Amino acid sequence: MSPSEAVKSRGRLKIFLGYAAGVGKTYQMLQEASALRRQGVDVVIGYFEPHGRLETIAQTEGLETVPRRTFSYRGASFEDMDTAAVIARHPRIAVVDEFAHTNVPGAERAKRWEDVEAIRDAGIDVYTSLNIQHIESLNDQVWQVTGIRVRETVPDWVVQDATEVVMVDVTPRALLHRLERGVVYAPEKALQALENFFTESNLSALRELALRQTAHQLEERRDELLSPVPVRKSHSGRKEHILLWLTPDPAAAMLIRRGRRVADFLNSTCAAVLVTRDAALSDLSPEDRATADRHLNFCRNLRIDTQVITGSNAASAVTEWARAHQVTQIFVTRHAKGIHNLVQLARDMQVTIVSERVRSG
Repeated sequence: MSPSEAVKSRGRLKIFLGYAAGVGKTYQMLQEASALRRQGVDVVIGYFEPHGRLETIAQTEGLETVPRRTFSYRGASFEDMDTAAVIARHPRIAVVDEFAHTNVPGAERAKRWEDVEAIRDAGIDVYTSLNIQHIESLNDQVWQVTGIRVRETVPDWVVQDATEVVMVDVTPRALLHRLERGVVYAPEKALQALENFFTESNLSALRELALRQTAHQLEERRDELLSPVPVRKSHSGRKEHILLWLTPDPAAAMLIRRGRRVADFLNSTCAAVLVTRDAALSDLSPEDRATADRHLNFCRNLRIDTQVITGSNAASAVTEWARAHQVTQIFVTRHAKGIHNLVQLARDMQVTIVSERVRSG
């Protein structure tokens, strides 16, 4: 099979995107699946999380559901999607709810989005649901808006690989009415949600993020249709190449998200370097080495090219590497040692010092 044939045979991904629980993502996803089933399309439910929502549960009527698999962990039993069974059933379309879900310990893969990738590799189309706060590069913005650090995330490249992203939208006021009526959560949980995450200001900000994300996806699709190799350039007209200077600073996680987001917007390359005196990182303390390893793995998960380079002067090493690789922008945290030296050395590049945001209120 040729590479082009392999790409064609891979299943497509359709994401039903929302900005909060209760906007109707799963409902619309199941509604579309049911309509296709009535037209004779082979559709099955690979995984569905009802959350006690009767109107949504009603949409599953007439749809075949692949039985869940039971996992044992620390003496307890848990149910989760049986990915192998979905692939063996091999429908035309598999409906897989809650894309960002973390799998039960003992499952073949850590995350549900990885299961979806395996299903798509088998040539099966997938419909799935996702909230905007679960997109990795938006993690810091969501924390800034809501004060909640979302732990379950999906890498941006997975979302960008979707064939179609449909935003399922209701106004924040309408969503709050649904919550108050008990449509979204049981009364006790609904009251807790109204006092914390589900404030009108939070929902409005998250909705704006979702609208921007959907617009960005549409723009990318338009560029792909107009040009086989779409290139978005900076205001100066040059093609951008972004470099992230990694350090053991915990704030580098925020730097990585910001850099990935900007690179995606500019459709530019994105690389990251960590400078040490020894390629084995033996010059770092055990704690710093563990943090650096986490940052490097985080970059790889976001499909950022990573390099560990050696040098006694970090700023000089970063500048030299950047110039050799035609870098136009360098992103660095404000805690990096030698940052002022970097600004002086990299005068032909844009140096962006990324600071952690402090929540107000």
